[in-house]
Amino acid sequence: MMYPNLDLSEMFAARQAERSDLHASYLNEQLVRVLKTIGYDVGFVRGQGQYLYDRVGARYLDLLSGFGVFAIGRNHPALRSALGSVLNSDLPNLVQMDVSTLAGILAEQLIERVPYLDKVFFANSGTESVEAAIKFARVATGRTDIIYCGQSYHGLTYGSLSLTDDMNFRSGFEPLLPGCTSIPFNDLAALEKALATRQVAAFIIEPIQGKGVNIPDDNFLPEAAALCRRYGTLFVADEVQTGLGRTGRFLAVEHWNVEPDMVLLAKALSGGHVPVGAVLTRRSIFNKVFDRMDRAVVHGSTFGKNDLAMAAGIATLEVLKQEKLIENAQQRGERLLASLGRMVQKYELLKEVRGKGLMLGVQFGAPKSLALKASWNVLETASKGLFCQLITIPLFKDHKILTQVSGHGSHTIKLLPTLSITDEDCQWIETAFDTVIGASHRVPGAVWSLGKTLVDNAMRKSA
Repeated sequence: MMYPNLDLSEMFAARQAERSDLHASYLNEQLVRVLKTIGYDVGFVRGQGQYLYDRVGARYLDLLSGFGVFAIGRNHPALRSALGSVLNSDLPNLVQMDVSTLAGILAEQLIERVPYLDKVFFANSGTESVEAAIKFARVATGRTDIIYCGQSYHGLTYGSLSLTDDMNFRSGFEPLLPGCTSIPFNDLAALEKALATRQVAAFIIEPIQGKGVNIPDDNFLPEAAALCRRYGTLFVADEVQTGLGRTGRFLAVEHWNVEPDMVLLAKALSGGHVPVGAVLTRRSIFNKVFDRMDRAVVHGSTFGKNDLAMAAGIATLEVLKQEKLIENAQQRGERLLASLGRMVQKYELLKEVRGKGLMLGVQFGAPKSLALKASWNVLETASKGLFCQLITIPLFKDHKILTQVSGHGSHTIKLLPTLSITDEDCQWIETAFDTVIGASHRVPGAVWSLGKTLVDNAMRKSA
C-alpha cells in the first residue's frame, strides 16, 4: 500500500514557508517573536556537517550544533546508514519481555571507553539521566540529600531542575525536590561542610559548567572526589554536554584524572537524530537498585533502549574513532583559544577567552574608556547581558555565524561547534569575531545603533 502523503521531504518543501505561522499557532509563539525580533528567522532548509543553509542558499557556520548534539555534524552519512540498516532489518524492537542486542553492544562499547565503571542504564535524554542518577544515589547510599554547584545546569524536569541554579528556569515551578543544596563552584571548604553531615547521597557536577563555560581550579575535581569518598557520598559527573570528545578527551574529567562513581551522557551520543541518554555506573551502585528479581524493572524508560537510539550511539562512537574527531577537537580548540585569546589585549570590552577543546567561552565586560562605558551602562541598565547581543547578531547577519549567549544575563558567548570543523572554519570564526568586536569599540557606530534598538525593545517589554 502506498502512502503518498508521507513523503516528508516533499511535505517539508511545500510548507516550510509556513513554519513561523505553524509554531505561533500550535507551538511556542514567544520563540517565534524572539527570532523575528533579532532577525534570526531566515528559514534554514538544509544542514550538512558543520554548516546550515537558509531558504536563499546562504551558508552558515553553526557554533551551537544543537547545544552540542551534533558533535559529528548534521546528517553524517555513517549515521544515516546505521539508522537505515535498522529500519530495513525488521528488528524485534522494544520487546518488553526480552533484552536488546544493540543495547548490549552500545553498553559494552561505552564501558570499554570508561573502564573503571561497569554498568549502563539507558534513558531518552540528559535530564532523564540526571533523574536516574538521583534515584540510584539515594538507593545506593540510603541517604536523601544531593549537593550541586552554583551556576549549574542539569536539566528542566523536576529532579534535574532542583539541581539547576537559575531562577529564570526555576521561577514559577517551585517548591522543587527537597534535600537539594547548592555550594559555590570551586569551593572545597563549602563542599566539605555539606558532606560532613553524612546525609549527602551524591555530589553532582558538570566538569566544565555549560552556563558560562566555567572551568574548575586544577585541584577542585580531584579533591572533591576524595572528599566524597571520605564521607561516603557518590561523585557524579554530568558529562551530558562535555562528554564524547567535546573537550578534546572522551570525558572532560580525564583532564583532571578523576574517576566518578557515575557518568551521565546524552546529547552527542544521539548523533543528532535519535534522543538517547546513558548513566554509566559502578556495579555496586547498580546492584543496589536492581537487587532482586522482583525489582528487575524498578526503574526504566520505555524508549530508552530502542534500536534506533542504540544504532545512533554505536555509529557516533565509530565516527569519533575513525575520523579522529576527539583529536581534532583538541587541536582546533587550542587554535581558537589562542587566536581569540590574543584579542583580549586588543579590545577593552573583551575580558577573557577560556575553555577546553571545542567548548569555549568568550567573555565580555565593562570598559574603562568614558564613551564605551556610558554606552555599556545604558545596555546593562536596560537588561543585564544585553551587550552580547551586539556581538551575536552581527556575527549572524553579517558573517553567517550562529552562536548564542551562554545563559540568562550572561556576558559570555559560548562556542560549541561540531568536532569536525576545519582550519578554514577557524579562520572564518577568527576573522568574524575580530571584525565584530572591533566594530563594537566604535561609538557612535552601527553596532551601537543596534544597541539602541535592543534597549528600546527591552524597555517596551518592561513597561
